[in-house]
Amino acid sequence: MTSLAKSMKKELSLLQPSDIRSFDEFASKIPGIIKFTMGEPDFNTPEHIKQAAIASIAANQTHYAPSNGTLQLRQAAANFLATKYQQNYDPADEIIITNGATEAIYTALTSVLNPGDKVIIPTPTFPLYIAITILNQAEPILVDTSSTGFKLTAAQLQKTLSEQGERVKAIVLNYPSNPTGVTYDQAELDELAAVLRNKPIFAICDEIYSELNFDQPHASLATVLREQAILLNGVSKSHAMTGWRIGILCAPREITAELSKVHQFTITTTSTMTQAAATEALANGQDDCQPMKEEYQKRRDYLIEKMSECGFTCAKPQGAFYLFAKIPAGLIQDDKKFIYDLAEKAKVAVISGSSFGPGGAGYIRISYAASMEDIQEAMHRVKQYVSERLGK
Repeated sequence: MTSLAKSMKKELSLLQPSDIRSFDEFASKIPGIIKFTMGEPDFNTPEHIKQAAIASIAANQTHYAPSNGTLQLRQAAANFLATKYQQNYDPADEIIITNGATEAIYTALTSVLNPGDKVIIPTPTFPLYIAITILNQAEPILVDTSSTGFKLTAAQLQKTLSEQGERVKAIVLNYPSNPTGVTYDQAELDELAAVLRNKPIFAICDEIYSELNFDQPHASLATVLREQAILLNGVSKSHAMTGWRIGILCAPREITAELSKVHQFTITTTSTMTQAAATEALANGQDDCQPMKEEYQKRRDYLIEKMSECGFTCAKPQGAFYLFAKIPAGLIQDDKKFIYDLAEKAKVAVISGSSFGPGGAGYIRISYAASMEDIQEAMHRVKQYVSERLGK
């Protein structure tokens, strides 16, 4: 009998299961392991947000919400974005509430891509953009930014556009970045906008970590390239609500009208009671992230100090909660082999840099969304691991 698996969408054969999740599963089986693998806040959702969800259920708000989200949530999102970042979108027809930022990414790329289109993706990057591009029969154009401080420059962008021709349909920018924590200032984004302006290219701006900027105000490409921008945000990182699955997708109304078709035919609508929780988060919890951000910054500074003492070269994160560190000479240089050795010998789990594309080889990503107690113990273990091998 012929295996039907061989008859499935051919692009699936080009994809592999997530390196991050498969390694996390491996590491989870090691007794006493300290994990810095997943990009999830270690804080709990603030109490007032949880109570809003409970009240919603008690009021029997358990039926379908409008496909693009409740008007109350879209209004709260519009006010949040305008107040915080001067991003102005009409809640009536320029905002869609998605099933997390993941669905927002899927909806955005699926809506704009035709087979054979190209998508510029600066790397190292969150691998989901690459996978969804491939599933849409488009070609990811990966631009290694390791030589430019893990930021795409206007010169690199111009060169890539000249080389790739008219089939470039979109560019995806994530800032602050997963996995490096690096972000752009407004002048750098203005330079990128100048290259893209008036070209038939969508700028997909993933700003899910916008509330976690440590050293400067959050800057956005969407504010200076609004007519071409598709903006992604949400409450997962800002309000410790990863399990609630609420994302925010914004674009000019004529673009949003098309995005809403993919959204509607993919998930219909997001959960009604989680929308009530997100409404509370955005309307009455605009500063909920501040104590989390202060704690993340302490962890960042401590990690940089201790990892540097062990010989790792670190790209200083300006946001998010990741540290991207180059493995010192003398240790295993294959980062995928290194993380398994570190997990087995030191009982510390991190993610290989090459899981995030070109420019990541020889690096590791540490998620410091973990307690300071765990971070301190892990650094003790890493120091011992390095000392045994390098005499440091």
